[in-house]
Order: sequence, then C-alpha cells, then structure tokens
Amino acid sequence: MSNSTGKAIVGFIFGAAVGVAAGILFAPTSGAETRKKLEKKSKEYSDELAKTMGKKIDDLKDYVNDIAKDTKEKIKQANP
Repeated sequence: MSNSTGKAIVGFIFGAAVGVAAGILFAPTSGAETRKKLEKKSKEYSDELAKTMGKKIDDLKDYVNDIAKDTKEKIKQANP
C-alpha cells in the first residue's frame, strides 16, 4: 500500500461524508428527520471506515511479517 493510496482513500471518505452531510442539511426535512438521517449515515460511514481500516491494518501486519521472515532468512544464511 503506497502512501498516496492511503491519502486518496481518506480524501474520498472525507469528501463523501461532507457531501452527504451537506445534502442532508440542505434538504427540506424537519430537524428530527434530519437528525435521524445524519445518525444513520454516520453509522454507515463509521462501519465502512472501520472495515476499511481493519483491512489496511491486516495488510500492514502481513507486510511487516513478510519483511521479518525475509530478514530472519537472510540472517540465517549469513550466519551458518
């Protein structure tokens, strides 16, 4: 995962959240309805963000484990 990919994901999520919030806030609905919509959408986005971040953390763990494994192999080969 490159740094620019992570930034693009965060930017996309932030932009989507701002767009949804603006759309809901400017919609012609009552305050109670707007709050319910905001609550529902924020739950959806937080769940999606948690899922995405969980996957990225798993990818990072795999990457670190692969590097550690390769490093151990190189050390074993250097010290017979």
